[in-house]
Amino acid sequence: MRKQKREVNIGGVKIGGNNPVAIQSMCNTDTRDAKKTAEQILRLEEAGCEIIRVAVPDMEAAQAVEKIKKLIHIPLVADIHFDYRLAIECMKNGADKVRINPGNIGSEDRVRQVVTMAREREIPIRIGVNGGSLDKKLLEKYGGVCAEALVESAMSHVEILDRLNFYDVVVSIKVSDVPTTIDAYRKFNEISDIPLHIGVTEAGTLRSGTIKSAIGIGTLLSEGIGDTMRVSLTADPIEEIYAAYDIQRMLKMRKQGVNLVSCPTCGRTQINLIAAAQEVERRLAGMDKPIKVAVMGCAVNGPGEAREADIGIAGGKGEGLIFRKGEIIRKVPENELVDELMKEIEKL
Repeated sequence: MRKQKREVNIGGVKIGGNNPVAIQSMCNTDTRDAKKTAEQILRLEEAGCEIIRVAVPDMEAAQAVEKIKKLIHIPLVADIHFDYRLAIECMKNGADKVRINPGNIGSEDRVRQVVTMAREREIPIRIGVNGGSLDKKLLEKYGGVCAEALVESAMSHVEILDRLNFYDVVVSIKVSDVPTTIDAYRKFNEISDIPLHIGVTEAGTLRSGTIKSAIGIGTLLSEGIGDTMRVSLTADPIEEIYAAYDIQRMLKMRKQGVNLVSCPTCGRTQINLIAAAQEVERRLAGMDKPIKVAVMGCAVNGPGEAREADIGIAGGKGEGLIFRKGEIIRKVPENELVDELMKEIEKL
């Protein structure tokens, strides 16, 4: 059962309440290069990104936010560390949310200046707690990074905003260790109605990072925890969007998009099924048709095993079958299988 959270509006995308879990990514471009950053965001939009974040290391990057906003169509989050003036400048230039740590942004007066503008412009603030930046006192108290230390850190930042009567808040509590991340989010979720931005930080490369994120984010989502999410990968950010959608689709939280199934291959396989499955997956990336596609290695059992698939292929010896709902449509040479499958998918 998903816990009812306070609703937060991020540039028109609402999270919390009964809203879907929004999918985010973060640009890896130099934010000061507004054109290049906007071009990356437009590609991410096309892939399904619903909220985008950019790093703001200096005033030039903060000023570029205005140019970027004019070129994109989804909410933009400014990622700020230490300098409260960057948060203020980003909000002036149209940022839809700012990500800060109130504890490292300076004195309470500086935090108050950020909050004052955020309140005036109805801009939410995300409190981002990472295991790598925990206060030394908490590390000493708990003997290192643990769920309890992360939650206490997050709550101490929340209390700063509470004292300023600012409640348009989102919280993230991330470490690269999956069990600790899960434990921290569970604990925070029990004590607060603040919407949660979930993810496993510094998860790793495309392969290992996707696995860690699927376990961590997938576990939390299956327990009803999480209101927006980012899969953090050392890869093209577009891969983060594909992975995020896949995680939500596997949990039946999203219906749009293709569900690809493929057999693991065995000694009966007589075509290069691994290459075919990878090529089909590549071509289907970003497609929003709500269909099930099967790539099977055995012409004898393939169509029957994938009978629920809307469309699929099953390999033979140097050739393969194209089938729909378990019924064979036609036989084609191996080198034409993927092309012919895609033609059939386009017809659906």
